[in-house]
Amino acid sequence: MNVIQPATLHDPVPFGYSHVVDSGTGLVAVAGQYASGPDGQVAVTGFTDQVELAFDHLRIALRAVGLDLRHVVRLGTHVVDHDSDRLAVVARHVNTLWHGRPPAQTLVGVASLAMPGMLFEVDALAVRGPNETRPTE
Repeated sequence: MNVIQPATLHDPVPFGYSHVVDSGTGLVAVAGQYASGPDGQVAVTGFTDQVELAFDHLRIALRAVGLDLRHVVRLGTHVVDHDSDRLAVVARHVNTLWHGRPPAQTLVGVASLAMPGMLFEVDALAVRGPNETRPTE
């Protein structure tokens, strides 16, 4: 098992988690990504901006282990004060990123998330193909 903390994302250890865990068996887990700044605090306030930044962080986390969005088989999304407008933002973004062929996804509406001002979070499960190698450390 390999724990990865991408240098361009905030240090998650003080918050009690790691950004990415590569199991070494092909399964890669990416922790909940949100619109964090370098200090781990929420960096933008608008819902759409938070969705975009969270997915940018997801891509960074995947790249840190030599993967990309094509490797994602499942998303978990959490939306504060979920409604049809916010669902439309998430759906539009996911469909754009995965070109209309999104991975399995569970969207959960919640009253709040871990950080003040946090409106959206996305975690992912990715799979490395049998012929794909892990990046060397």
